[in-house]
Amino acid sequence: MGWLDALLGRSKPVKPNLDALFALPSAAVTLQAATGLVPTGLGSVAFRAAEGGAFATLERDVKELLGERVEESRDSYGYTWLLVRRSPDALGDLVTELHAVNSSLESAGFGPSLLCSLASFRSEGDGRRVAVVYLYKRGTFYPFAPLDAQRRDNALELQVRGALEGELPLEKDLGRWFPVWGAPGL
Repeated sequence: MGWLDALLGRSKPVKPNLDALFALPSAAVTLQAATGLVPTGLGSVAFRAAEGGAFATLERDVKELLGERVEESRDSYGYTWLLVRRSPDALGDLVTELHAVNSSLESAGFGPSLLCSLASFRSEGDGRRVAVVYLYKRGTFYPFAPLDAQRRDNALELQVRGALEGELPLEKDLGRWFPVWGAPGL
């Protein structure tokens, strides 16, 4: 960063660290102990699909790699979601597959198309749901807990943040805790 950037208040973008995803299985143990939330075995990756044969080939290869454990969908904002299904007790395998999708897109030059990845959790007692969302462009995690189609469970999100502090690099700016309404797997 140059002195002019500092003077104008510009900063370098944070470099994503996809390996941070691998901390999720151990963080899930802490999350379960602190909140009673357990993995559902569902996770997804959101990205903006690019035009052209290279991207189509890459997307087909990723889907072939994951086989019948993956479903593709598109949301109303134009993002493609790949939903990956695993057994709830196989969070490590799920994270490995989410990492593979992200790193495949990144290594092929489509990193700027990546939006986020998420792993889904639910409460054993009352069925509340929460996603631990990884923001690709920020290299940070945050919780998202929908109550219904338009309301969030802010208390649960803050409880999850408290449980995960020190376990994962958390997004400090609450304004960047974007809702992912209707995200596959949540």
